[in-house]
Amino acid sequence: MASDIVAQLADSLAKTGVEDGELSYKGQGRKLDDADSVEEMVKEIQDFEGLQALRLEGNTVGVEATQAIAKALETKNELKRCYWSDMFTGRLRSEIPPALNSLGEAVMMAGARLTVLDLSDNAFGPDGVEGIKKLLESSACFTLQELRLNNCGMGIGGGKILASSLTQCYKKSSVEGNPLSLKVFVAGRNRLENDGATALAQAFQLMGSLEEVHMPQNGINHPGVTALATAMQENPGLRILNLNDNTFTEKGAIAMAQALKQLRSIQVINFGDCLVRSAGAKAIAETVSEGLPILKELNLSYGEITEDAALAVAQAVKDKNQMEKLELNGNYLGEDGCKAVKDIMESMNLGDALGSLSDDEGDPEDDDEDDDDDDDEDEEEEEEEEEVDEDEIDEEEDEEEEEESNETKLSTPVSASRPPDVSSFLSFPSPDKLLKLGAKRALLVQEQVDVRDATKTAEAFLKIASVYKEENNDVKNAVLDTIDALLNKAFTTPSFQGSFVSSLLVLLGLIKSEDKVKPVIMVPGHLHALEHVVRQDYFPKENVAVLEAFMSRSNKVLESCGNAKNSLQSTLQRVRSQS
Repeated sequence: MASDIVAQLADSLAKTGVEDGELSYKGQGRKLDDADSVEEMVKEIQDFEGLQALRLEGNTVGVEATQAIAKALETKNELKRCYWSDMFTGRLRSEIPPALNSLGEAVMMAGARLTVLDLSDNAFGPDGVEGIKKLLESSACFTLQELRLNNCGMGIGGGKILASSLTQCYKKSSVEGNPLSLKVFVAGRNRLENDGATALAQAFQLMGSLEEVHMPQNGINHPGVTALATAMQENPGLRILNLNDNTFTEKGAIAMAQALKQLRSIQVINFGDCLVRSAGAKAIAETVSEGLPILKELNLSYGEITEDAALAVAQAVKDKNQMEKLELNGNYLGEDGCKAVKDIMESMNLGDALGSLSDDEGDPEDDDEDDDDDDDEDEEEEEEEEEVDEDEIDEEEDEEEEEESNETKLSTPVSASRPPDVSSFLSFPSPDKLLKLGAKRALLVQEQVDVRDATKTAEAFLKIASVYKEENNDVKNAVLDTIDALLNKAFTTPSFQGSFVSSLLVLLGLIKSEDKVKPVIMVPGHLHALEHVVRQDYFPKENVAVLEAFMSRSNKVLESCGNAKNSLQSTLQRVRSQS
């Protein structure tokens, strides 16, 4: 009799996977459509005392079934870990948000404090992120340590929603004196691209608590990589950084190498298939050589790295006592290069740490690619110089035409003259034109500029700010009032696309763009106006640290603005310390 009871208990344990407060239905392949199909499951959840973890992955759950499960969770205030990955296979995408919303509402109603939320492999897209928005911004997630959203198809829109929710969670939890300290973030294969990655980078920078970041296969190029690099510097406890299969190019790799210098806790770096190229690999090698004392794994495979760069990387790991794996496969080492790398690793007693080189692409066919890249950059610089010269000529011609026009106006009746329109001001800005737009200038500019577009908004900001005059209060006030109206409308527009700060930095020449954007000529007025903007309530405070990082860099153009640059730096530091 006793043996039968023990057998029944063993079967029950095997079925549900009960262990340390965990109730598991993992991988059972159930098709749960309605309340009847989960009746037994609901009872087991209700009867489970001290439920801390619920595993539903590997089943397919419909809206009605999810609502029934959610009802059972409303009293489970000890719930900490939700493993809800791969639970909507075969479901309509429209079913997923209400299902997630039901589960989230239940967790909030129970007063639970989560530490793990895993919703990976649920192809819910941006709408699915909306379905967990309330949960992520609630007190239930103030204690969240792991957020896993791998392969969810979030896209740029979902990435932005997620970033906003994490930011709100951090701010709300900070008010309670216990700010969100997310440690693990997983969001591979989500098509986040540059804008989604940049939005998340701002949230990461705010939290500063990350230990693992996994964002492979997201279509992120160097602007997004650079934003992530800036954010990673603010997470000194970072141990694992996996950005595999994104497109760094040299620009992104060099930015990331600079960021890594601040991360002495890093143990695993996976930049495989990221096209870091030789210059990027050398920059990373320099960082590894100078620091990263507990580095265990470094993956720079399939990055178009040539022999000299690979040798630099190999030499850089010389004194890394904990080094376990170095991946350089799929590069351009050639037979001799592969042998040289192997010899170096063996001479340092690290031969076993070197991964296979079986997919090496051989010697580069020629140096044309690098030469072409250099030529392209030289041509780009020459084009920019020519364009600047042309602009200067155009400006001189415009000034001459304006002088001629003024001379003509002396003999023209006053009634025949008319104030310039907004298009004229934005095409050829001048203090006089701005003042002549009259009291409605701010409204006129708002109507003229497409504030849904971050780049167009940044361009307009720079044009307005270029006529700033510190010594002329009328012009100064007109500039600041117009900018306030423009940016306040932009930042409160739901469809505001792209990153204003990133666009601004590109246009100022502080971030290089693959789109061959010609930087404007920076003047002190740009920085004076920006100093005003960062103090305003409409300006997202998470962007302050990004600006501060760039303003603190040594840059000839910035230095040419003298006191304006120093004043902006001081204001950024003050605003950041107050936020």
